[in-house]
Amino acid sequence: MKKFSLLSLFLILILVLAACGNGNNADEKDKVYKVGVDTTYPPFEFKEGDEYKGIDIDLINTIAKDQGFKIELSPMDFGGIIPAMQAGELDLAIAGMSITDDRKKVVDFSKPYFEAGLSLVVKKNNTEIKTIKDLKGKTVAVKKGTTGATFAQKNAKIEGFKVVQFNDSPSMFQEVSNGNADVLIEDYPVIAYAIAQKDLGLTIVGDRLNGDQYGIAVLKGENKELLDKINKGLQELKKNGKYEEIVNKYLGE
Repeated sequence: MKKFSLLSLFLILILVLAACGNGNNADEKDKVYKVGVDTTYPPFEFKEGDEYKGIDIDLINTIAKDQGFKIELSPMDFGGIIPAMQAGELDLAIAGMSITDDRKKVVDFSKPYFEAGLSLVVKKNNTEIKTIKDLKGKTVAVKKGTTGATFAQKNAKIEGFKVVQFNDSPSMFQEVSNGNADVLIEDYPVIAYAIAQKDLGLTIVGDRLNGDQYGIAVLKGENKELLDKINKGLQELKKNGKYEEIVNKYLGE
């Protein structure tokens, strides 16, 4: 009787452990990763009707499908994305986010997926501004939380210009086209696409101010397995031609 009881307990323990293991696998399989995006950032992220579109949107959807994980898009202002990750409200972010040393203190980035760079943009009839050296006494519009904003803040005192910040790109564009600001600083592919799509009364001047690269982010020290999947998926997309297909769909290059 004693032997039977011990055997019974042993079998029950195995069944319990197996059930727990199956539950964990099921939880992992059913997990939906929340993705921070900024849908005021075409051609990378924008909303058309009820549908989210753009390079970033197509990339993360295709990577998730390729690597077999589920995602849910969480649109928000760009400046709120990293704080939302820190608060545990997001698992990852793809938002035209430049890889910088400051951001690396808080997040881990994927391999770079796009070569960007900042540009100066002025009203069409403005012939005074060609380079950053022409900004003394001027007002520079930037978008909060971006590398453009960081660049402007670092150089404002050195070059003698004033910085005004906005929550979204359209408001920033409008400030310059209305003549309320002299120049804006924006990622080259974003402003080039915006100008090509619609006459904003703006023009790009001078050379690119830097050589930014975009990366997909997860909270530092967290979700290493997810980051590995993202890198693997990104590599696969570049290998099979889907990456180039997605980029060309929006930039036509």
